[in-house]
Amino acid sequence: MYLLTMLGNLLIILAVSSDSHLHTPMYFFLSILSMADIGFTSTTIPKMILDIQTHSRVISYAGCLIQLSFFIIFGCLDTTLLTVMAYDRFVAICYPLHYLVIMNPRLCSLLVLVSFLISLLESQLHYLLMSQLSFCTNVEIPHFFCDPAQLLKLACNDTSTSEIVIYFIGVIFGGVPVSGIIFSYYKIVSSILRVPSSGGKYKAFVTCASHLSAVCLFYGTGLVVYFSSTVSRSPKKGAVASVVYMVVIPMLNPFIYSLRNRDIKRALQGLLNRTA
Repeated sequence: MYLLTMLGNLLIILAVSSDSHLHTPMYFFLSILSMADIGFTSTTIPKMILDIQTHSRVISYAGCLIQLSFFIIFGCLDTTLLTVMAYDRFVAICYPLHYLVIMNPRLCSLLVLVSFLISLLESQLHYLLMSQLSFCTNVEIPHFFCDPAQLLKLACNDTSTSEIVIYFIGVIFGGVPVSGIIFSYYKIVSSILRVPSSGGKYKAFVTCASHLSAVCLFYGTGLVVYFSSTVSRSPKKGAVASVVYMVVIPMLNPFIYSLRNRDIKRALQGLLNRTA
């Protein structure tokens, strides 16, 4: 599954970069999302595979904080990029004649940069909070990576303040992107309903179908992971849900965006023909 994730996302990046017809805002954001998915999976899965092969399940305190930082960066980058892509679809459907003027290369680059800076800020906030915790020796994390929720449970000092701060961080950095996506699709649906022909409505809906599927998969599985880790007392269930969230979704994203996309299919075919 990890190899499929790497291969699928690398093919998307190569297809977008090699085909001039795909040098548009939508595919630019898609290639950045593929990079984020590669990073998101690579922060935890290679370490887990190595642990299985070597029968060693040890990670240093510094290594744990580094893994947590990169996990938060790429996870938050996924959420912000999905919001940016929702805005891109909103402009494409609601303001089609001004699309290329509004979504100019400068704005697209700025949106990606802001997304990265927001992700970096959330990562550093988590890093500072986790670094303030004190742990007893030989702590066993009932997970396959350094999950912030599990680290809070294992801390020896009082974590009530850290839990409140992390809750507010989650509300801000998670709630704002979700609100942006909901608002964008509210405007999109309103615009689609005003289209007189059924063919026009279908064409407008198809342009959003892949992104909407990715959003539902990402946030739907994210909610399952969250509730399984907070409500369920079984660490195993939370770990299984996290594997789905961190491996299955990045693996499926390339398929979601390419299976019904003729442009991506054509670019991939051209890429394979050139390499053959």
